[in-house]
Amino acid sequence: MSADVGYRIKKARQRAGMSRPVLAGLVGRSAEWLKAIENGRLQVPRLPMLVKLARALEISDLAELTGNGEAVPVQTFAGGAEHAALSAVRTALTEYRLGEQHRRPSIVHLAERLRAAWQLRHSSPDHRSQIGALLPDLIRDSQSAVRTYSGEQAREARRVLAGVYRLSQFYTAYQPAPELVWLVADRAMSEAQNADDPYAIASGAWGLVQTLRESGRWDEALQVAEDGRKQLTPHLSEDSPVDWRGLYGALFAESALTHARAGRHGPAWREWERAYDVARELGPAYRHIQSSFSLPVMSAHAVSIAVDLQRPGEAFQAHTITPEEITSVPRRSRHLIELARAHHKDGNRAATLATLRWAERTAPETAAYNGFARDLTAGLVEAPPDGQREEARTLADRLGLLVR
Repeated sequence: MSADVGYRIKKARQRAGMSRPVLAGLVGRSAEWLKAIENGRLQVPRLPMLVKLARALEISDLAELTGNGEAVPVQTFAGGAEHAALSAVRTALTEYRLGEQHRRPSIVHLAERLRAAWQLRHSSPDHRSQIGALLPDLIRDSQSAVRTYSGEQAREARRVLAGVYRLSQFYTAYQPAPELVWLVADRAMSEAQNADDPYAIASGAWGLVQTLRESGRWDEALQVAEDGRKQLTPHLSEDSPVDWRGLYGALFAESALTHARAGRHGPAWREWERAYDVARELGPAYRHIQSSFSLPVMSAHAVSIAVDLQRPGEAFQAHTITPEEITSVPRRSRHLIELARAHHKDGNRAATLATLRWAERTAPETAAYNGFARDLTAGLVEAPPDGQREEARTLADRLGLLVR
């Protein structure tokens, strides 16, 4: 049985064109562990690990790995924590109001509400709760504006709605609602294209790249990033708005992260250098509000790239900032989680736990909904650092994990 399942995993990996180190890294294990699984020397992975392998290999039916002949949708077991406001946000996104619209929301006011929501998102440790409370009305009012205005005002309304959908992508990510993540990514791009706005289209591309990358569709993600940059290139000059150049750099950073996820060392660092050159030109005080693109975040990206390339030593060398230099509180917490991943790959369980606890204190809702943080914490509960079993269990409780 172990050999049969391992053989199927190996064949699926080869079909996906994925190396052992890359697939193993995606599920938080070593290449040696994966080799032993594929060769049947280790017992069949438990269901949660089979789900991770299936998702990393873009397999929708677990029977393709288990061979039991009975279709078992991966999504049945792939759910995580659902935020309290998700149902209300889903309703706002999926309801259709086809009757006559009597309200004409102020586009200027909508744009200001969106700007304030972005600021709240980056400044709040409980950012998901804060944004979840605002999104349903913001979605409905922005949709209403698109339906009730015409001409140039309709174009401006579409720009705002595209931004609302991009904000919605941050909220819906890492929840058991992948269909909503795809929905808002597609709608953000569609509204931007309908507005015929190069900056909005490139912003939509930035969000879509992440959705594609998390699905393992790396070449598509790279193409979307390149297309986004092409939207901006004709408009870039010393006189162009600074955020246009910031977004241009952020799209290079997304390409770098995508290459790293695919295990491509040279291209990953080449694209990172291009993004870093843009950040350096913009200066230490600059930060792009949607992407957090900035010099400090380029250091954080370097850590993530090295971790995904399975090189924890390079990750520690790339860590050239203090986390407090990252302005966005959720982004700061995510950087700490990436550092915890590096410690984990380096075999330092005490440092992994300490860094995860720091990430959770910084932004509890970032840690609670981050798959890497949850998986690392679950592993620490099973094999805690010496003398820190209670600390590991306490962190697991705070992240909403079931501790057995």
